[in-house]
Amino acid sequence: MALYKKTVNGSVYWYLREMARVDGKPKMVSERYLGSAKDIEKLLDAKEAVSVPGRSKHLGFGDSAAVWGILQRLDVAGIIDSVVGARRKDAGASVGTFLALAALNRVVAPTSKLGFADWWKSTAADRFTKIPASVLDHRKFWEATHRLSLDQLAVIEERIAVAMVTEFDLDISALALDMTNFATYIDSANEAAPIAQRGKAKQKRADLRLIGLGLVITRDGGIPLLAHAYPGNKPDVTQFPLMIDALGTRHRKLAKTAGATAAPEVTVVFDAGQNSASNFSRVTDTNLAFVGSVPPSQVADLLKIPAKDRKVVDKKRFAGLTATETRRVVYGTERRVILTHSPTLHAKQVAGFAQTLAKAQTTLGELAETLARGKARRTTDELAAHIKTITNDSWLRRVLQVAVTGDTPATHRITTAVNEEAQAELEDEVFGKRVLVTTHEDWPVAAVVEAYRSQSDAEFGFRQLKDPHVVSFSPMNHWTEHSIRIHTFTCVLALQIAHLMRREAENAGEHHSVRELLERLASIGETVMIYPSTGGRPKVRRMLTEEIDTHATLAEIFNLKKWAPKKS
Repeated sequence: MALYKKTVNGSVYWYLREMARVDGKPKMVSERYLGSAKDIEKLLDAKEAVSVPGRSKHLGFGDSAAVWGILQRLDVAGIIDSVVGARRKDAGASVGTFLALAALNRVVAPTSKLGFADWWKSTAADRFTKIPASVLDHRKFWEATHRLSLDQLAVIEERIAVAMVTEFDLDISALALDMTNFATYIDSANEAAPIAQRGKAKQKRADLRLIGLGLVITRDGGIPLLAHAYPGNKPDVTQFPLMIDALGTRHRKLAKTAGATAAPEVTVVFDAGQNSASNFSRVTDTNLAFVGSVPPSQVADLLKIPAKDRKVVDKKRFAGLTATETRRVVYGTERRVILTHSPTLHAKQVAGFAQTLAKAQTTLGELAETLARGKARRTTDELAAHIKTITNDSWLRRVLQVAVTGDTPATHRITTAVNEEAQAELEDEVFGKRVLVTTHEDWPVAAVVEAYRSQSDAEFGFRQLKDPHVVSFSPMNHWTEHSIRIHTFTCVLALQIAHLMRREAENAGEHHSVRELLERLASIGETVMIYPSTGGRPKVRRMLTEEIDTHATLAEIFNLKKWAPKKS
C-alpha cells in the first residue's frame, strides 16, 4: 500500500494505491480516493475525537459483586420467593430480590431505604444483576416486606440456615450463644413497636428504647445459625430457653436434611449471664452438650485451691494458662468443673481494679472536702447510703475502708484507707480465675478451654453489627414491630454473608477482618467511558480498575470475573 499524489488544475489530491505483480509485472490492483490534505486532516480529527471519551464515571464493583455472588450461591431470593410466592406483575422485583438487595446494602454501605436507589446508581450492580435503580424506590421496598408474615420469616431463616450448612459445608458441632441489645430512637409514645423497650442498655443508653438480639454462632467461621429478637426489657436469662428449644429443633432438621440417621452431638457455649437451674436442665433435656461458666462466688472453695495444684494447660496455645479440675454441685446437679487461671486476665484485672479504686478514692476525697467545709446537708443515714453507691463493688468493699465520724451534717467527716493485705488476698484469690462447667466428661481440659473461648465469636458478631460503616444494624429507620423484625432479619443475613465471605478468604489463605476484606474488594472499581456520538447512541466502554490484578487472589476467590463487564 502506498500514497499517490495527483495534481488537477493546480490542486493536489491523494489516493491510496495497492500494487501487486500480475504475470510477473507490477500492476495497480486497487485505488482508493482520500481527498485533499484538508479532507484527510478532517478525517484524522474525527477519528481522534471518537477515540477519546467525552466523559467517564467510576462505579463500585468488587464488594457488591462478591456479596451478590454469595447471595446467588445460597439462592437467598429463590428461598424467600418459594415461601412468599411469585412476584406480582406490577412489581419491579420479587420480595426475595428486594430482601437480598437490602442485605447486600447492609454489608457494603448501610443506608436507609430512601437513599438506596441513589447508592445503587453509584455501583455497577444494576449491570450484573439486571435490576435498574428505577424499580428500587423505597415505597416498593415497604410493599414487598409487607407481603412477608413473621411466620413465613421463621421458615425462611430456617431454610437459609440449611442452605449455608450444605453449600459451604459448615461444621455445626460446636456453637456459641450470646445476647446483646441495640439502642433505637423510637419515640416513647409509639405503641406500634412493643419489641422496643427500655432496659439495661449495653451501649450505655438507658434513655433509649432497646431491642434485644440473641445469636447462635458456629465456631467454624463465626456464622450465625440462629437469631432471636426480643423486647429490650427482657433479661437474657429468660430468653435462653427459647433459643435452646429453637436450636434443638433446627439442629434436628439440619441433620435430617443432611441425611444423618441420628443428629450428631452439638456443644453449646454460653457465659454466666444465661445461668439458672432451669436453663442448665433445658440444655441437657434438649440433648445438647454444653460448656459454660459459673460465678466464682458459687464455688468459692475452688478459689482457695493453691497455685501449685494447677497445671499448665497447653503452653503453645494458651501461654501461661493453668488449670485444675474437680466435681461440684452446680445448679442442683453434680458436674465437672475446671478452675483456670490466666496471667493475662490477671494483669488486666489488676489494672482495671486500680482504675476503679482510684476513681472511688477521688470521689470520696471530693466528698471529704465538701464535708470539711460544713456545707453538707445529708443525714447520717443518707451519707452512709451515698458512700455505699460510691463503693458499690464487692471488690472495692473488701479493700477500701471508709470511716464516718460526727452525728450531724455539719460535723460529719470521712476518712479512707486501702487495706493492702486484703488487696493482696483479693488478687491472689480471685484475679485471673474462671470456673468452667461442662457435660463433656472425656474432653481434655485444653479442648474445654478452647471451646469456651469460642464465645468471642458471638461477641465479635455483635461488635460487627455495631460497626457503623459495614454490616451495621444502624441506621434503623423503622417504628413498627413488623418492620423492625424484617430489618433485624436483613441485618443478621448481612452478618451471615459477611462472615461466609471472611471464611472463604481464610480458607484460601487471605486473613482479613470483615472491614479489611470489604475495603480491598471495594478498591476494585468499574470505570465507564462514554464516547461522543457520531450519529446514534453514544458508545460506552466499561473496564475494571487495575486493583483487579492487585487483589487477584480475592478476585479469584469470589469469582469476580463472572460479574465483570464483557470486553468490547
